[in-house]
Amino acid sequence: MGGRWPSDQVSARRSRVLFRHIIVNCLSPVMVQGSVDFGQAIIFAAGLSFIGLGAQPPTAEWGAMATEGSKYMREAWWFTTFPGLAILVSVMGFNLVGDGLRDFLDPRLRHGG
Repeated sequence: MGGRWPSDQVSARRSRVLFRHIIVNCLSPVMVQGSVDFGQAIIFAAGLSFIGLGAQPPTAEWGAMATEGSKYMREAWWFTTFPGLAILVSVMGFNLVGDGLRDFLDPRLRHGG
């Protein structure tokens, strides 16, 4: 009567369904979230070292550099400005990479709707 019997249907293996549909669609959000989280980790590490809870003084960190530079802000403004700009550029870079990955890997944006 026009219907198909279950024995006529082609069944896909579980591994094919898993890799072809599920993992491919989960990979792009995980990559995007990872790049955004990496930028947040930079901000958290810089913030902790800025208030003195980060790595100890022989280790160079942007937050610690900004703290040391704040003592000489009137005489040498660049001691604080350039570590802050380094934080800004690196976090912006990771966020833009994540946004570009989302635009490139999102199947809804690729197919126009």
